[in-house]
Amino acid sequence: MGRLTTHVLDTAAGIPARGMRIELHALDTASPRPLASFITNADGRCPAPLLEDDAFRVGRYTLTFHVAEYFRDRDMTLPQPEFLDEVVIRFGIADSAQHYHVPLLVSPWSYSTYRGS
Repeated sequence: MGRLTTHVLDTAAGIPARGMRIELHALDTASPRPLASFITNADGRCPAPLLEDDAFRVGRYTLTFHVAEYFRDRDMTLPQPEFLDEVVIRFGIADSAQHYHVPLLVSPWSYSTYRGS
């Protein structure tokens, strides 16, 4: 059975993004349906898969990473409004037997993602 995982790297400091809030939503209804909220651990990862077993289904989803909140919590001075407040990644799961890993590399000024393994 497949699963969904993520991790976040703070590229401004060169460290895992410990304590970042992440929200997962399903896009199978007229408005996004909240599924779960997570806080990253010391390795910048969630302690368990975001979706797995019967909850891991083919469909469209979003991950919302609260990046401005994360950087403010680290006493970084950010402009108002922040250049990046929330990073929202919309993605699809086409095969529920595979592992989908959606990492985020982020600074207050840029971000990158890819389908990892």
